[in-house]
Amino acid sequence: MTGISHHHSLGTENISGRKMQHDEFIGQVQNRAHLRSRGDAELATRATLETLGERLAGGEPADAAAQLPKGIAEYLQHEDAGAGEPFSLDEFFQRVSQRESVDVADAVHHTRVVMEVLSEAISEGEMDDILSQLPSEFNPLFEAGSQGQMPVNR
Repeated sequence: MTGISHHHSLGTENISGRKMQHDEFIGQVQNRAHLRSRGDAELATRATLETLGERLAGGEPADAAAQLPKGIAEYLQHEDAGAGEPFSLDEFFQRVSQRESVDVADAVHHTRVVMEVLSEAISEGEMDDILSQLPSEFNPLFEAGSQGQMPVNR
């Protein structure tokens, strides 16, 4: 796989018509989540995408990874990716919190930011495929955006 898309009409590029680069992805996460360092943003991205990879089933993580830059894509391609573990949204946040070593409130915020950047980095069709695998309780994660408020069960 060269990572070069020959199917421009299929919308595999983001809105600007090109693949988002690794530094751009991490920079957006750092900026929107108000994180102190790029390392923190990298960790938040990794924790969120690794957890998403576990939640999605079959080839979906690999399909999404194919549209992401090197270094980000790998987070969706670990050994448990595609397991389709049926955990709840609360459990999703708990797993991100543990992976990132931050409290759950921060994990919620970071997850939403990463999902927002992810939705801009991959095609709308790919995002729809991801959403189609998740129960409706996950919808606010994608709808609220990183600025809006989202109810969290404590």
